[in-house]
Amino acid sequence: MRKQKRFFSTLFFWKDYAMLKKQKGDDKLFAWGRFYPVFDDRGDSAGVMSGHYFHQDLHVAKRIFENNPEKHLDIGSRIDGFVAHVAAYRAIEIVDIRPITCKVTNIAFKQLDLMKLSDEMENYSDSISSLHALEHFGLGRYNDPIDYFGYLKAIHNIHKILQPKGTFYFSVPIGPQRIEFNAHRVFSVAYLMDILRPLFEIVHFSYVDDQGDFFEDVSIIDPALKENFGCYYGCGIFELQKR
Repeated sequence: MRKQKRFFSTLFFWKDYAMLKKQKGDDKLFAWGRFYPVFDDRGDSAGVMSGHYFHQDLHVAKRIFENNPEKHLDIGSRIDGFVAHVAAYRAIEIVDIRPITCKVTNIAFKQLDLMKLSDEMENYSDSISSLHALEHFGLGRYNDPIDYFGYLKAIHNIHKILQPKGTFYFSVPIGPQRIEFNAHRVFSVAYLMDILRPLFEIVHFSYVDDQGDFFEDVSIIDPALKENFGCYYGCGIFELQKR
């Protein structure tokens, strides 16, 4: 099927080129450059509006806009998605174990290992996000130290960074609990509830299912919680308030 698609795309390429060349005629406004065939875009949709990152980035950026915190700190979320969304309308400070050399308006950066915490970071911010990041902590994928409980240390440190009654926006993969080394962990929703509830009040829970569809503000007492809302590799999105 792929070879067939490439064959027909090649035919269209030369047909379209011949037509454009005829239309150009003797016009000198645009010179011919090198050939740069792109075969895979013909017949594609205009874009993708589904999946973990699309929904979580849009949803949490909207919630931060609505809540309008004094200082928002992000830990390890996607720079060219979520962070860019937030930086379009407010200042955001980001923390990552990896270096960043670029400088962009509204984005400040600190290079830190969140499995460790310095005293000056305690009670640092009234609003924190960490989207699709904590599942990696301690697996070495990003040159971080190997630490089986790295994710748990990070959650407790985030609790310390957050000011009283502050808000924590948090997402990780959900499904049958497992480590897919060294890419990520996948968490059961029931286990997440167990480790989060002593530290935070759960304000909202939403999720993205295996098909990439978004379910907003779902009841955490839903019987489907025990089955991870039918997800094998979904995305659980929590809005939490520090106890």
